Amino acid sequence: MFVSNNFLRLGALSALVGMSLGVWMGANQDFVLRPVHAHINLLGFASMMLFGLFYRVFPAAGRGWLPMAHFVLSVIGFLILMPSLTLMLLGKPLFMPGMIASEIMLVASMALFVIIVFNATMAKDQSA
Repeated sequence: MFVSNNFLRLGALSALVGMSLGVWMGANQDFVLRPVHAHINLLGFASMMLFGLFYRVFPAAGRGWLPMAHFVLSVIGFLILMPSLTLMLLGKPLFMPGMIASEIMLVASMALFVIIVFNATMAKDQSA
């Protein structure tokens, strides 16, 4: 339940942050950070909530090192990407290498999730 609960918590927090950024952008009529807003809502809220719900439906899939690696790569990649992307959009590409590394982490985390989903659903198919 650790992986599921923490993905759900981070997803909910991401929704709050993403919505707050959207309100701020609208109030200031400054939409330079709209890619950050979109990434917070899609990677942070939607993806993390779906990861958490998947692990809730398939609790056995949340055990072991693979889901923990998925969680760590997802969270670290997300936490590096958001400020790196923000700085790049504000004309300060100082953290471009960090942004590239975080994107690689996020793709790797999704590859792990694909493996986890296939393993969990194949096991479920065979028991039915």
